[in-house]
Amino acid sequence: MIINDPPVTKDLIAEHGLNADEYQKILDLIGREPSYTELGIFSAMWNEHCSYKSSKKWLRTLPTKGKYVILGPGENAGVVDIGDGQAVIFKMESHNHPSYIEPYQGAATGIGGILRDVFTMGARPIAAMNALRFGAPEHKKTRHLVNGVVAGVGGYANCFGVPTVGGEVEFDPRYNGNNLVNAFAAGIADTDKIFLSEAKGVGLPVVYLGAKTGRDGVGGATMASAEFDDDIEEKRPTVQVGDPFTEKRLMEATLELMATGAVVAIQDMGAAGLTCSAVEMGAKGNLGIELDLDNVPVREENMTPYEMMLSESQERMLMVLHPEKEAEARAVFEKWELDFATVGKTTDDLRFRIIWQGTEVANLPIKQLGDEAPEYDRPWVPTKPTKTPEHTESETDIAKVLVQLVGSPNLSSRRWVWEQYDTLIQGNSLQLPGGDAGVVRVDGHPTKALAFSSDVTPHYCEADPFEGGKQAVAECWRNLCATGAKPLACSDNLNFGNPEKPEIMGQLVGAIKGIGAACEALDFPIVSGNVSLYNETNGVGILPTPTIAGVALIPDYKKMARIPFSQTGQEILLVGANANWGSHLPQSQYFKQIHNLHKGPPPPVDLTHEKATGEFVRYIIAENLSANVHDCSDGGLAVALAEMAIAGKMGATIAQPTSNHPAATFFGEDQGRYVVVVSPKDLQQVLDKAAKANVSIQQIGTTKGDTLKLGHARAISVEELTTAHQGWFPRFMAQ
Repeated sequence: MIINDPPVTKDLIAEHGLNADEYQKILDLIGREPSYTELGIFSAMWNEHCSYKSSKKWLRTLPTKGKYVILGPGENAGVVDIGDGQAVIFKMESHNHPSYIEPYQGAATGIGGILRDVFTMGARPIAAMNALRFGAPEHKKTRHLVNGVVAGVGGYANCFGVPTVGGEVEFDPRYNGNNLVNAFAAGIADTDKIFLSEAKGVGLPVVYLGAKTGRDGVGGATMASAEFDDDIEEKRPTVQVGDPFTEKRLMEATLELMATGAVVAIQDMGAAGLTCSAVEMGAKGNLGIELDLDNVPVREENMTPYEMMLSESQERMLMVLHPEKEAEARAVFEKWELDFATVGKTTDDLRFRIIWQGTEVANLPIKQLGDEAPEYDRPWVPTKPTKTPEHTESETDIAKVLVQLVGSPNLSSRRWVWEQYDTLIQGNSLQLPGGDAGVVRVDGHPTKALAFSSDVTPHYCEADPFEGGKQAVAECWRNLCATGAKPLACSDNLNFGNPEKPEIMGQLVGAIKGIGAACEALDFPIVSGNVSLYNETNGVGILPTPTIAGVALIPDYKKMARIPFSQTGQEILLVGANANWGSHLPQSQYFKQIHNLHKGPPPPVDLTHEKATGEFVRYIIAENLSANVHDCSDGGLAVALAEMAIAGKMGATIAQPTSNHPAATFFGEDQGRYVVVVSPKDLQQVLDKAAKANVSIQQIGTTKGDTLKLGHARAISVEELTTAHQGWFPRFMAQ
C-alpha cells in the first residue's frame, strides 16, 4: 500500500489545532517539514486535551500531598492509603465533546476510559459516579441527550459490572450547546502492587494488549480541544465505539497478567491512542520508543500510519514487558481471547520512531512530544462581582414555594436516572443514590467502607470563581462528612470555555485558586484530575464547572449516617448556622426560580468554620449520637428537611424562626450547615459537645406525623412532597 499523504498546508495545520507559533516550534525542533503522520502526532500530543498547555501553570499551585497520599497527579489515577496494606485508586475525567456529538457512545466510552485508568494501575474497580449537565429542559436537543447519555453510562457500567453509586444531573440553558459528562471511577489495590506507566530498561519489548485498532475516534483528542460550530454533525466519526464485555475481559486479563510479574510499565490507550500511551511511557522513563505498525492488530483494511497512531479505538493497553515472561503473558491474553502483539521496543536514544512496511514514517524527539509540550501563561482578567439585586420581599407562601422547588428540574429526584444504573452489583453498596454520598463496603474487611461524592454549583462559580471553587470543595467535603466518613483526597474535573478569552481564563484561574485554598484548609488534597476547555458552541461558553469528586473512609459502616428521618419524636438540630438559621438569597434556587433573579454574590465559604463543623458532625456520628444527617445545599434548609422527610416517609414540625425574613431563613443557601437528628436522651450531650467545640447549634424541631410543617406555614403532607419531588423527571422524559 502506498500512502497518499496530503501536503502540509496552512489549512491542514489549522485543522490539526496547531497555531503558527506551534508549527514553527515543530520546524525548529526537527529541522524539517513534518510528514502527515508526524503532524498528526504533534497535534495529538500538543492539543489542550493531552498537554494541559493553558492550565499547567495554575494546576501546579494545587495541594497534592497529604497524610494519606501515596501517589498524586501524573499517573493514570491518584492513589490514597486506606490502611491494612490497601489503597483506593481513583480519578474523574471528562468526555464532554464526544457525548454531545453521539451521546450513547460518548458517555459509554467515557466510562470505559475512566475504568481503564483505574485497573491499569492494578486496582479492581469498586464504584463509579457521573456528573452530568444538560441544556434547558425545553431545548430541542436536551431530552435526546439525557436519554442517550444515561443509557450509555448504564449500558457500559452495568455490563462491565461496577456499581454506579452517585453523581449529579443539572439543567441550564448555558449547556444547550455543550453538555458535560464527567465520569469517575475508584478501585482498590494492595499498596505493594501498584503499577505505573514509566518505562524502564533498554531493548525491552513493547506489547499491545486488548482489542483491535479501527478508524473510530481518529482525531478525537484534537476535536475535544476545539470549540463547536454549525458543522458539529460532521465530527461524529471522531467518537469512539465501546464494548464493555471486551473491557471486562481486558480487566481480568490485565490483573491476571500483573500477578505473573511480567509487567515493567503499563498505560491504557485513551486520548490520542497509541501515540499518547507510547510517548508518555517513554518520556517518563527517559527512554525512546520504536514501534513497528505492521504488528499492530487492526480490524479494518488499508489503515494508514496516521490512522493507526491517532485511532482512539477502545479497550486497548500498551505495556513494557520483561522479555523472559513473554510466553507466560501471551498465554494469559490468549486465554481471555484478546490480542497480544509485540509492536516495538524501548531504546536509549530519546526518539519516537514509527516503522511501517519497512519504512520509517516518523522520527521525533520523545521528550518534546511529552512532558515538554508548549505551555502558555494566558492573559486573564478577574471576574467582576455583581451587585445583589434589589428585592423587596412580600409575604412568602413558604409551603407553596417548597413544593415548587422540590418539583423543579434541578431539585427534583434523580430516581429516573439512577434506576437505569446497576447500583448494587458486586454486593458491597451500602446506600442507594439519592443521599449525600455513595458508600461501598471494603470487600473482605469486617467494618471499613468508602464514601464517594461529586459536587459543584456552577452559577456560584460564574458569579465569583474563587468562592465558587471553594464551595465545590467544601460541599464535597460536607457530603462525605454527613455520612460519618473522614475525607481523604479528591479529584478535580475542570470544565470551562475558551481559555484564549481573558474573561474565561480568569474564571479558570479564580476557580483553581479557590479550590487550592479549600483543599489546603480542609486537608483534602487533589491527587488526580482532568481539564476540559473549549466547551463553547458558536462562541457561547458553558457555565464554569469545576467538578470535585471526593473519597472518604468510614472506619465502621455500622455507625454510618443516612439522610432519612427514621424515628418519630427525635430532636432536629441545625448545626453550623447563624442565629437566623439562614440569610443568603443571592444566587439561590429561590431567587432564580421564584423571582427570576440571577445576579449577586454566591454565599461565602468560611473554611475554618467548615472544618470545625464537619469534624463535629463526624464525631457525633462516630459516637452513635446521630444516624440521620443531611447537609444544606441548593434550596437551603427547607429543601434539606423535605428530602429527609421524603426519604424517611416521615414528617416533622419546625419552629417558627425569630427572623423577620422566613424566605431567607428557609431558602437561604448559607454554607457549612447540617441538619442532624438526635434522640432526646442524647440532646444535652450533643449540645455540650457543640459548645465545647465552639460550633453553633440550634434546636429547630421534632420528627413526627406525616406532614412537614415549617413555622407558621401550612402543613404539607409528605405524600404531596413526594409526588412533586419524584414526578418531574419521568414527565419530562415521557414528553
